[in-house]
Amino acid sequence: MAGLVVSGTQVSYIGQDCREIPEHLGRDCGHFAKRLDLSFNLLRSLEGLSAFRSLEELILDNNQLGDDLVLPGLPSLHTLTLNKNRISDLEYLLDHLAEVTPALEYLSLLGNVACPNELVSLEKDEEDYKRYRCFVLYKLPNLKFLDARKVTRQEREEALVRGAFMKVVKPKALQKSTAPRASTKPTLGEEPFAGGLCQGLLVPLEAQKIANRVSSEDTASSPECHYTPLPSASRELTSHRGVLGKCRYVYYGKNSEGNRFIRDDQL
Repeated sequence: MAGLVVSGTQVSYIGQDCREIPEHLGRDCGHFAKRLDLSFNLLRSLEGLSAFRSLEELILDNNQLGDDLVLPGLPSLHTLTLNKNRISDLEYLLDHLAEVTPALEYLSLLGNVACPNELVSLEKDEEDYKRYRCFVLYKLPNLKFLDARKVTRQEREEALVRGAFMKVVKPKALQKSTAPRASTKPTLGEEPFAGGLCQGLLVPLEAQKIANRVSSEDTASSPECHYTPLPSASRELTSHRGVLGKCRYVYYGKNSEGNRFIRDDQL
């Protein structure tokens, strides 16, 4: 059969663009295969893998497996690689593996959304990856290798203490194609601050009136109006007015350098 390579108990069927495991592959090789490599295909389902009950190593890199991944019971499997697939639900996958692969010692998930590192997104950093490892080891405490790193004793101890709290809760998926764009028009009972929108900031009508009055006083007393990123009501040190507003965005301050570029006279 074209593309099939058999060497002892090792079976490879790489780069054949198959969307499912060929039936004849399990029929011909399932009874003796201990290592199966199905990488660089287009697999979306692992139906047919149940014929390989004696597997010890399973390579599924560079396929299209997603969160509906279902493995049969593989009691002897100790190595599983799922690099560069479409897996995003980490907790579901780990619970499933704990049930069907009790002897698993080596797991690699690099290149999936479920594995947060710079291979997936530049917004992820080493701290995100450490939390991921801690949660995985909490769910699968028998692992000896995770991704490209050996599991350390310190990681194992930390997973026992903190692993349950390292779960990343995903927000509801945003439907970018159907979600309406942020409107620049004020909502009912609101007016744009200082005659316009400032980073999506909206304030109540009464607060806007106060800001306009203070702004007109500042303009009358000072012919030169220097630019400042602060609201007009905060330009004068002697003019302190609180403004209650609503913001459309949440700023978490990650990788921020704080107020480094705000001058003392603007505080």
